[in-house]
Amino acid sequence: MKKSGNVLELKMKRKEVKSSFPKSYSELEKSNFDLTIKTLLSALRLKDDYTWGHSLRVAFFCVAVGKEMNLSSEELFELELSALFHDIGKIGVPDSVLLKPSRLTEEEFQEMKLHPSKSAALLEEIPNFQKISMGAKHHHERFDGRGYPSGLKGEDIPLFARIILIADTFDAMTSTRPYRKGLAYEVAFEELIEFSGSQFDPKLVKHFISAIKKEEIKNSSTFTLNLVQGEFEKEAA
Repeated sequence: MKKSGNVLELKMKRKEVKSSFPKSYSELEKSNFDLTIKTLLSALRLKDDYTWGHSLRVAFFCVAVGKEMNLSSEELFELELSALFHDIGKIGVPDSVLLKPSRLTEEEFQEMKLHPSKSAALLEEIPNFQKISMGAKHHHERFDGRGYPSGLKGEDIPLFARIILIADTFDAMTSTRPYRKGLAYEVAFEELIEFSGSQFDPKLVKHFISAIKKEEIKNSSTFTLNLVQGEFEKEAA
């Protein structure tokens, strides 16, 4: 993954930070918030470089969709955070499961399925991360109610979680791994459409495809984020 400067150095935009913090928060509390984000990202990268890169790409996709939906700057800020840390619970997944190159056994799959709840358990302990933790906890819920960990259905699933699920699945489909080649964007779009209404929120799928097609027009191989300094490759390395 291409990097410019210290990729873990935060460049928090002050107007966005102020919109998400109570006015009573001190500069010290805001500084601690910045340090928390940097520490979590560092821990995730130390655990698994692929999951770290995947999380950055998912955040990029989510913000693009959020802009397509005309979300507020505060909502975009929270959505980016939720997407960045949707897989932070994988820190608690054994390497033998997380890094296994072949198909997981049923027991291993059940272990992997715990990561959204682990993400939420970690995030909800951080001040102002309660909403963000719900996006992480429920990003494997399905629109038809057959997902996990809570079996939520339709719009009972938090908005951020519904967006993250689409971005998460899209990145998984389009990323090339040592054991398989990633799908072309158009093929992945067709997969999202096919499972709209069952796995995915159909309205959000339309927003997602529209947003990513606009990004394609830019013909850029890299992207940037608001909360992490650096320039990152769109293709998984």
